[in-house]
Amino acid sequence: MAKHTPLYLRHAALGAKLVDFGGWDMPLHYGSQLDEHHRVRRAAGLFDVSHMTIVDFAEPAPTRALLRYLLANDVARLYPGKALYTCLLNEAGGVIDDLIVYDRGAAGYRLVLNAATRDQDLAWITPFAARFGAAWRERADLAMLAVQGPQALDRLEPVLGATTITAVRALKPFHALEADGLFIARTGYTGEDGVEILPLATGAPELWDRILAAGVAPCGLGARDTLRLEAGMNLYGSDMDETTTPLVSGLGWTVAWEPADRDFVGRAALERQRTVGVPQTFVGLVLEERGVLRGHQSVHADDREIGQITSGTFSPTLNRAIALARVETGVGARCQVEIRGKRLSARVVKPPFVRHGRVLIE
Repeated sequence: MAKHTPLYLRHAALGAKLVDFGGWDMPLHYGSQLDEHHRVRRAAGLFDVSHMTIVDFAEPAPTRALLRYLLANDVARLYPGKALYTCLLNEAGGVIDDLIVYDRGAAGYRLVLNAATRDQDLAWITPFAARFGAAWRERADLAMLAVQGPQALDRLEPVLGATTITAVRALKPFHALEADGLFIARTGYTGEDGVEILPLATGAPELWDRILAAGVAPCGLGARDTLRLEAGMNLYGSDMDETTTPLVSGLGWTVAWEPADRDFVGRAALERQRTVGVPQTFVGLVLEERGVLRGHQSVHADDREIGQITSGTFSPTLNRAIALARVETGVGARCQVEIRGKRLSARVVKPPFVRHGRVLIE
């Protein structure tokens, strides 16, 4: 049986097209994925992301030691209120999941994991946590709403109050605060300004209603995917998985090599790959002909296959097809993508394609 977030009845009442996502019935869109995409780029949109897995570690000292060993990025860089994006790796350096970890000071650390990888993540974390003596609990009692877009904070002011919004505006990206029983983080998955809010699940429907009443449009997973791809953000299971390392997935920046004496799961494998030479690179593609780029389409240069698209879509902002791809290191400025037996010309670019409403490619 599919799982439901605390907002499931709200989605159904709004006429959302519901689809299975990692075992959850989630809204794909509320009528027009295209309109929802543009609302987030131009104004503000509201996403239910309560299917994400939230895990709290209560004891800072043993948890800090655990996370410094378990994660590729280094939580020693954190301080109370700061967040960090990182990967959970296996011994071969493959990505078990990507996640955000928040430093909550004396309250400990909070991890937000992907919904589809919940079981494997918790099964991996549990024995390590026991070894380090780090107690944890899953927070199924919390929901998670994302309000994203250039007008997000303006629209939220009558909902959260001027004092809270003033404090939120003062936060830098990847920082969080707790106010009036809400955990509010300057994070998101769209490449736009905004926040992710974690209320108690029991209060999520009322908060949802108040945000909608403030003029924020409901948006589904379809727009969330086109927005994140334009923003050059990886999707677990498409752009990286347990068979690929951060170094070939455009996530080398999430690996903290210093201090050199910090051991972490997968470090030895990553160091070997770095020493030998990373065989593939992660790039953006812009199709120069009519067509749509999709995952698993082959990429070619000099009449040979040099890689594959990992994520592809039609970009509503650019009005053309774009993709993320893993290709041979040393790829040139042009390539071809095989679509339905034809090889179409594409330009190789550095993602992101769009951030904060600005087109970043020519």
